[in-house]
Amino acid sequence: MSTSSLFVLGITLIAGGLLISGRLRPDLIALLIMVVLGLSGTVAPRDVFSGFSSSAVITILGISIISTGLQQTGVTLRLGHLMRRLGHRSEAGLVLTVTLVSAALSLFMNNIAAVGVLLPAVMSVARQSNTPPSKLLMPLAYGTILGGMATLLTTSNIIASGALREAGLQPFGLLDFLPVGIPIVAIGSLYITFVGRHWLPRESPGLASRTITQLSAELANLYHLHDHLETLEILPHSPLAHRSIAESDFANRLGLIIVGVLSNGALKPAPPKSYILSPGDHLLVKGHCDPATLEMLGLNPASSPTPASMLISESVRLAEVVISPHSTLIGRTLKSTHFREKYNLNVISIWREGHPLHADLGNIPLQVGDALLVQGSAARIRMLREDSDLILLEEDPDAVLIPHKYPLAFWITLLTLGIAALGILPVAEVVLAGAVLLLLTRCLSMDDAYRNIEWKAIFVIAGMWPLSIAIRTSGLSDFVALKMIDLVGQGSSTLIVLTLILLALGFTQLLGGQVAALVLAPLALSSATQTGLDARGLMMAVALGCSLAFPTPFGHPVNIMVMSSGGYTLKDFVKVGTPLTILTIITILVGLKLFWGV
Repeated sequence: MSTSSLFVLGITLIAGGLLISGRLRPDLIALLIMVVLGLSGTVAPRDVFSGFSSSAVITILGISIISTGLQQTGVTLRLGHLMRRLGHRSEAGLVLTVTLVSAALSLFMNNIAAVGVLLPAVMSVARQSNTPPSKLLMPLAYGTILGGMATLLTTSNIIASGALREAGLQPFGLLDFLPVGIPIVAIGSLYITFVGRHWLPRESPGLASRTITQLSAELANLYHLHDHLETLEILPHSPLAHRSIAESDFANRLGLIIVGVLSNGALKPAPPKSYILSPGDHLLVKGHCDPATLEMLGLNPASSPTPASMLISESVRLAEVVISPHSTLIGRTLKSTHFREKYNLNVISIWREGHPLHADLGNIPLQVGDALLVQGSAARIRMLREDSDLILLEEDPDAVLIPHKYPLAFWITLLTLGIAALGILPVAEVVLAGAVLLLLTRCLSMDDAYRNIEWKAIFVIAGMWPLSIAIRTSGLSDFVALKMIDLVGQGSSTLIVLTLILLALGFTQLLGGQVAALVLAPLALSSATQTGLDARGLMMAVALGCSLAFPTPFGHPVNIMVMSSGGYTLKDFVKVGTPLTILTIITILVGLKLFWGV
């Protein structure tokens, strides 16, 4: 072994020790590796930072932007509702649903793209069902990896097929991986659902544990809204019919605030003042009015109680804001500041000195520390973060900010993923083009894009990239692989296949599946020549082995993508991923023996 190989081996072992100890963040370790390899001259200067321009990093960058656009337009919220219904709201059902849906999606598209599309939807499911995200995000990552093993479209499988073609052999077809891959998906999904999920951590640091439904219910109870909400039906002879809310002047004439309209079965929370009232509409109002006045105006009170849930929808939310110490609103009333017109928000109640105020809100001078319960569009509520007069206490992560862009975001994403799945153009370029198109069509802003990019995953992959280059260029990978092949060269076919799988498993953790496939494909062909075994069967073993990214977060970028959001450590991946790896290897060996004769 050369001096450079020994040096790279030492760096690899030290990095592995640091990762296992957990004393340093993975992204910091990756940056340290990059610096050491660059300053030592082990990796050429042009390759030190090449990871930042790698296809994996560009794909994560683009898919992070696409995911944010899908979340802000409501696509992922709808997908989350569907997954929740399929999972029957139980933890085991949700885990199985997430695993199978992600596996199915990865049959047709890049694994990173599949996780990027599903990640915000799964986070939404976790909040809606009050399930810890840590119980769902690793099944999401593992599901995409399992699904990728059943299709030719996974990168390592494509590399293996290309190596067969270059050797003058028949390449793999689109369905060649299914006979072995489908049992892998089935067994892996059952393991994750009924065994692995019990070993996943229950807490996810830094993530909100309450759902928006719970938050709205808490705010409604805190401000005693149930005692101050009423539903009024507009009768056919009402003088308010066919007039706008602004023309009816509810606030001044009746002391009522319209916080929702139920028309033809459709709920419209926080309707604009331009909304035209129609006979038969049911108005959800805040406040009370004497029966004689209501009768005169052709308004009929409903007998059933009004649920506070009618105050919100996908894009309309409740929020609590506090008057800041130096606010220009101090000493002024909501009416004099034209609060409704300025912010496009309804003030439903004011919290002062330990209790809510409900009467004559427009004429109450505001004080420092007053909390306002406001209702309005999620986009308007988000804008309060930039307002120096108000402090937004909590924001709903599932809120749909740009609901009218839903069809546009859906079709742009579908087109992007369709082109990527067909392999017409490189995946990274297609995904980045889709992200740019979402930005150009204003499905999200550049600021929101920057805030939601998976920077940690990008730095881990980019930092580890020169290490994979060093392992390959220093000769370390060839040395280890050839030594192990020599040890079992005269053994049984099963032992040779197992050795290739274990080699692929080890290299995948260090180099990633793509590089591992490039390194081991020639060895599989050489082994077939020396032993007389089917080259396509041995190449299938290498291809599937390069997808065994379960035991560590560094075997595949999708593991890194969920690591932070799920609050996982290296030990969590080892604990859950190792048994899954063993089960998968056994399934691969049986499948190769049955369908490929090796």
